[in-house]
Amino acid sequence: MSDKNLLDPSDIRVLRVLQRDASLSIAEVAKEAGMSQTPCWRRIKRLKEQGIIRQITAIVDRESVGLGFVAYSFVKLAVPSRDNMDTFDKLVHHWPEVVTCERITGAVDYLIKVVTDDIKTYDNFLRLKLLDNTLVSDVQSRIVVNTVKDTVALPLREN
Repeated sequence: MSDKNLLDPSDIRVLRVLQRDASLSIAEVAKEAGMSQTPCWRRIKRLKEQGIIRQITAIVDRESVGLGFVAYSFVKLAVPSRDNMDTFDKLVHHWPEVVTCERITGAVDYLIKVVTDDIKTYDNFLRLKLLDNTLVSDVQSRIVVNTVKDTVALPLREN
């Protein structure tokens, strides 16, 4: 993190409140963060401008909308070159089933989290999108049987 992005304790308090519930009004965020409204609003605006707050979004309960199947897939590229990685990086942005994609070290190149309706839909994604691509040489999947913890909140700490 560069010097301009160093967070002070007030920034951390505001971010913790927003991570817990970003639908709160500025007045509610300010109250929970222990400050007045105008400085709180300016702080949030600055955090957005600096890219520390990337977006404000709703977290949808996947099972409530019929997305009851989750798998983690380890993806190995046939040739893990810079061009192939760039191409794969762009490809996953077009696959709505992939909700997370991480380039990792070790025996495989990527770890992707795939969310679908059911195992049949996952199988279609696997066969028709992932394995149908000449970039991919191998996929090993792990099916989630129970989600114990699922959060997007970061463990922010005051210095």
